[in-house]
Amino acid sequence: QVQLVESGGGLVQAGGSLRLSCAASGRFFSINSMGWYRQAPGKQRELVATISSGDSTNYSDSVKGRFTISRDNAKNTVFLEMNSLKSEDTAIYYCKAEVRRLNLLYGYWGQGTQVTVSS
Repeated sequence: QVQLVESGGGLVQAGGSLRLSCAASGRFFSINSMGWYRQAPGKQRELVATISSGDSTNYSDSVKGRFTISRDNAKNTVFLEMNSLKSEDTAIYYCKAEVRRLNLLYGYWGQGTQVTVSS
């Protein structure tokens, strides 16, 4: 009943920037936290950044100072602005949303979008 539609992935040169978007739609009372995770080939999926319903943010040390997460509650959308990209940032990026329904929390994932940074 909940869909997360991601956009903004692609190919970029090292040092460049990309902006990812993820819009949530479906049946739920509200969205609690939203976040971005990534998974490179042969690696475990890792946290990139999260943002709470009160706009508190949390970042992985590897992206801190380079990436910025934000949200637009009116559009149920979360963004990830990625600057100073490195080849190590190459991965599939997944959007995650924690929604509230009948006073319960449910986690949903987007299908992922590929980010490739060339060096």
